[in-house]
Amino acid sequence: MDDMNKIEMACFEIIANVGSARSCFIEAIDLAGEGKIEEAEARVAEGEQFFLTGHAKHGEMIAQEAGGDHIDPSIILIHAEDQLMSAETFKILAGKFIDLAKKNA
Repeated sequence: MDDMNKIEMACFEIIANVGSARSCFIEAIDLAGEGKIEEAEARVAEGEQFFLTGHAKHGEMIAQEAGGDHIDPSIILIHAEDQLMSAETFKILAGKFIDLAKKNA
């Protein structure tokens, strides 16, 4: 597999994992809105595992670049990073929604 295919595969790994994480975080928000706090927290914990996997792969790519092995930007890489940041945002929001649900319980 050439370097470009390795980078694309790494990007797809990020996209798949953080996409699953974001889905868990959104479900957690919905559950918190229904007052199902324990279930919401469980979804955040599940999402966190997906997020950490995607984040670790992204970290490997940053280390590769920092080590002098340049990675050419591509739409797939930009999309992967966008999805990573989106998932992180939903994770923060899920935590806030859960906190609000606890206060209102």
